[in-house]
Amino acid sequence: MSDMFPPVGGLGPEPKKAARVNPVGSWLSRFDDGELIRWAFRGLLVGAIGVLGLDLWHMADREGWFGPASPAIPQRADPVLPPVVRDDTDGNGTVDPRGDIETDPDTLRQPVRFSLQPGGVLAVTGSIDVGASTRFAEEIAQRGEYVKTVSLNSPGGSLADSLAISALIREKEISTLVADGAICASSCPLVLAGGVARSVEDKAAVGLHQFYTDSVEGLDAPQAMSDAQATTARITRHLSDMGVDPALWLHALETPPRRLYYLNADEMASYGLVTGVGVTARDGG
Repeated sequence: MSDMFPPVGGLGPEPKKAARVNPVGSWLSRFDDGELIRWAFRGLLVGAIGVLGLDLWHMADREGWFGPASPAIPQRADPVLPPVVRDDTDGNGTVDPRGDIETDPDTLRQPVRFSLQPGGVLAVTGSIDVGASTRFAEEIAQRGEYVKTVSLNSPGGSLADSLAISALIREKEISTLVADGAICASSCPLVLAGGVARSVEDKAAVGLHQFYTDSVEGLDAPQAMSDAQATTARITRHLSDMGVDPALWLHALETPPRRLYYLNADEMASYGLVTGVGVTARDGG
């Protein structure tokens, strides 16, 4: 009976369809498995670098390309001469020396510069900016054989640079001076302490106050206190190494950043900030 009835449709068995060609698979088939794995790894590596680059871009946009400033050594942010002196409550008759300062405040705000004067005097004028110690070292390397005295006229600035300049002055056995009409304030007295002989003339001003920084964003209180104590220890050790009584720095610690404690002749002599030769510092009476 089955022979009497042909298959449905009368066309016989259905022909097989041709296999569809996958161009991607065809192309990949040209490579061995090891080569494919290496290419896959390279792709992943490129993707990871792209993600990392995007993260770095966002981080730089928030914090700058080199990240937040290091708080290890606090820096003075405002080199302008403070307008207030200590109160005359101790009966010492302390006078205000600001009237004797001859340098224009705008000049004092400028980054420190060096000028070799007759008699081997290297004039140091302006704010001790970050990097000043490097420029000072270059100056000494070039003309240090002629330098006998460093004459300071500065409202201070970077503590780290001031300490480095002071140490180099002592290493080269150079004297320091604050001449009539000049100011040496904030971190500048640390530079003054580096001289093998140290003089402050009668119409000069030497003042101290607390160090401070404007770069404290993101710094927690315990870390800020730790940094401040470490910096104070470094200053104390430096003064002691220079032959200056570290008790001098107590006046700085007790004086707010926007004020200055001006030292008189008796104080500078008793602390050893000035030496016994050529001292004509302002007295307190």
